[in-house]
Amino acid sequence: MDAAQADSQAKPVSIDRLLKIAGPDMAGVDTMIRDRMQSPVAVIPALAEHLIGGSAKRLRPLLTVAAARLTGASDAACHNLAAAVEFIHTATLLHDDVVDSSELRRGKVAAHLIWGAPSSVLVGDFLFARAFELMVETGSMAALEILARASRVIAEGEVLQLTRAHDLDLDQAVYLEIIKAKTAELFAAAAESGGVCAGASPEQAAALRRYGQELGLAFQLVDDALDYSGTSETLGKNPGDDFREGKATLPLILAIERTGAQERDFWMRTVDARDQTEADFERARTLVEDSGALEATLKAAAGYAEGAKSALAHFPAGEWRSALADLADFAVARRA
Repeated sequence: MDAAQADSQAKPVSIDRLLKIAGPDMAGVDTMIRDRMQSPVAVIPALAEHLIGGSAKRLRPLLTVAAARLTGASDAACHNLAAAVEFIHTATLLHDDVVDSSELRRGKVAAHLIWGAPSSVLVGDFLFARAFELMVETGSMAALEILARASRVIAEGEVLQLTRAHDLDLDQAVYLEIIKAKTAELFAAAAESGGVCAGASPEQAAALRRYGQELGLAFQLVDDALDYSGTSETLGKNPGDDFREGKATLPLILAIERTGAQERDFWMRTVDARDQTEADFERARTLVEDSGALEATLKAAAGYAEGAKSALAHFPAGEWRSALADLADFAVARRA
């Protein structure tokens, strides 16, 4: 057992410690977020507040702050980057919900259903622009490069997913490529940029990037599993949305592989053709659970969480490292 794993032993799975020690920083980040989402065009702050105001933990900017403090930051320079990370994330959510025709986001009616798709897309563009203004203000070209690259990679992941939508032959390797780009890249960039802004060594920056990427993969895989096992209250969206949209997530990919020819017609009708009845999701949920696909997805998520914790061994023991280990544990504990 290495020191990073020892950090997370014999304690409840919670991120309360991280939220507490990062509290003063996150208060500053929240103030910056609310200040920079303002605009004389009234629909922009109204629509942005609808989504940003529903984010309780702000995990990605929290990760930026924690990475900066872990590597010795003593000032508030990381606040700009943390706010930029939240704006990038929010912009992608606004665009995603339009593309996916989602009805709920963070337990609220999706913004595009209130203000319309054009306004949602354009406010997403505004938030991307704000993010880049904030990055420039840090004066760190290295951090700017990291987050700019992440924005490009996320867009590539979105397009790749769109081109493989409803694909019953999508394999695990391609799906992991998609979620590594769509989800894990921003986690990785959030952690890496926070460390770089604080003067992390190349070895530390690489460790932070690995931590964020593995953490992001764990979060996404648990989200995939929860779509087949969670509730609207725990998800902030309707369970079964991925299935109804024909998204081939890992639980579905594994279930299709494991149920074989006997269920091929069902999957062709519901996922490929998206010809679904009200009862189809319950049948799909049963097939995912009974085939072991759900448990296999959660096991994969746990493996990535352990990988994230092992990356923390590059840093000395302390409250920030322990709190980041908590976050990796929390990523997979959400299965409950």
